[in-house]
Amino acid sequence: MSTRQPDAGGPPPRTGPRDPGDAWVVAPTGERYWGRFGAAGLLAHDAERGILLQHRVSWSHFGGTWALPGGARHDGESATDGAIREATEEAGVPDGAVRPRLLSVLDLDYWSYATLVADVERPFEPVISDPESVELAWVPVEEVVARPLHPGFAASWPALRELLEVRPALVVDVANVMGAVPDGWWRDRRGAAERLIARVAGLEVDGIPGGELGLSEHRWFPAIAAVVEGQARQAPAAGRVEVVRAPASGDDAIVAETRRRLGRGEQVTVVTSDRELAARVTDAGGTVRGARWLLDLVTPAS
Repeated sequence: MSTRQPDAGGPPPRTGPRDPGDAWVVAPTGERYWGRFGAAGLLAHDAERGILLQHRVSWSHFGGTWALPGGARHDGESATDGAIREATEEAGVPDGAVRPRLLSVLDLDYWSYATLVADVERPFEPVISDPESVELAWVPVEEVVARPLHPGFAASWPALRELLEVRPALVVDVANVMGAVPDGWWRDRRGAAERLIARVAGLEVDGIPGGELGLSEHRWFPAIAAVVEGQARQAPAAGRVEVVRAPASGDDAIVAETRRRLGRGEQVTVVTSDRELAARVTDAGGTVRGARWLLDLVTPAS
């Protein structure tokens, strides 16, 4: 399904203040790039319908081509926030409808473009909400190359399409990671688990460098499961972290969660410093990082 509007044939009169990011950057070779602070776009992937693409109006840069909803970043705005804001402004992407999976950045030193790949968690129909689009459409992945694509998107699409198959996940051995920090966790295991889960939830905003997960250089936002046991079983969830409450052995629950996620095509990294559990995870097909690895990534406790 797609949304269309007539091509007005020329840019409308500007109303309201102009954001300082809405300006051209001129490369040393003379090419122009939109966005004084760089630009960002959203690659929204719906498993059933494909990729959300924007058919650009004739008067826009490379008008008549298809590309991702996106545009210039604001001063001080993160690439993730910029991509989602632009997609909301240009395609009516509802708040909370997509979950970031990876951020791929083309950095030319004088200008950068960030592509946020995100999975659609709540299906929606796009809405043309500014004059820069002739049409918005969900395009099956295998049909994207059949459209006349914006040159920048055409160059990046082959690599992005391959990355659509990569789905990293973290499974956190909460008891083991808590035990790595002698902060009195034994006096309040539930509270300590709650604080750790809240810190881990921060990775949904900050992401993890690909190299830390054995992936490409991009920044990834893996699905996260926190396995709790014993007195910590009542610790609440935070953000989109899935809390897995072990009915008995925490180690058994971690191995089962690893196998479950591997079975649906995810690349699983288990966080534990328990050698016996690490061997079981490796035998199941997952990879292992120690507790200190995770603690160095998350925001320090306040």
